[in-house]
Amino acid sequence: MSTVLPRPGAWSASLVFATRALLKLKHRPEQLIDVTIFPVIMTLMFTYLLGSTLAASPADYLQFLLPGVLVMSVVMITPNTGVGINVDVEKGLFDRIRTLAVWRPSALVGALLGDLVRYVLASTVILVVGLVLGFRPPGGVLGVLAGVVLVLVFAFAFSWIWTLAGLVLRTQKSVMSVSVLVLFPFTFLSNVFVEPKNPPAWLRMFMRFDPIAHLVTAVRGLMRGVWNGPEIGWTLLSAVLLLAVFGTLSMWRYNRR
Repeated sequence: MSTVLPRPGAWSASLVFATRALLKLKHRPEQLIDVTIFPVIMTLMFTYLLGSTLAASPADYLQFLLPGVLVMSVVMITPNTGVGINVDVEKGLFDRIRTLAVWRPSALVGALLGDLVRYVLASTVILVVGLVLGFRPPGGVLGVLAGVVLVLVFAFAFSWIWTLAGLVLRTQKSVMSVSVLVLFPFTFLSNVFVEPKNPPAWLRMFMRFDPIAHLVTAVRGLMRGVWNGPEIGWTLLSAVLLLAVFGTLSMWRYNRR
């Protein structure tokens, strides 16, 4: 008598695909360059390039810079989610998943969960390098952990933008091109490197609605031991809106393919 195996739940199926995403890193370790070497280069380059100009010393500037670099480095590797999904679409993976008795969006959710591990690794690398260079957060371990968790929550929600891009756009190059157009203004026109004192009206208006700027302010405050409620709330609200809008569109597009 044949035994009918129970259908896996949504969570267990998503974890399977998350494990698949991590196994891809095992067989292609060069994909870890953007979460290991890239954060180190960013931290060293901007600390010593701008530190002597914008502060009394690179060590002083590092206290201001590192939370911003942490946010920027993690956010700038989120497009890899869309690239990976685009590759799976081209290879017909999602077509094969449709024939399985699993929760259909589990491949998308699993890919995002797997990328969370990459974000944690990038955050750890940046913090270790920062501590070696002299970063001493007044907020202590609790403030640092709270800041990292906030970055991870936002990055998970932000990744849904690239999930949709990976499903809609035809090539990996297109996904990366769109990501550059979106990420560069939102990161380099924020307060990652310097706190604008008298920005022009258009930049002030842009920063008012720039979720990256609010995230940087919130994380910088947490690592200083200041729990800035409005900035944290604005960041969480942005994450919820991104997840609601782009998560819904991604699911709709995935089910329509």
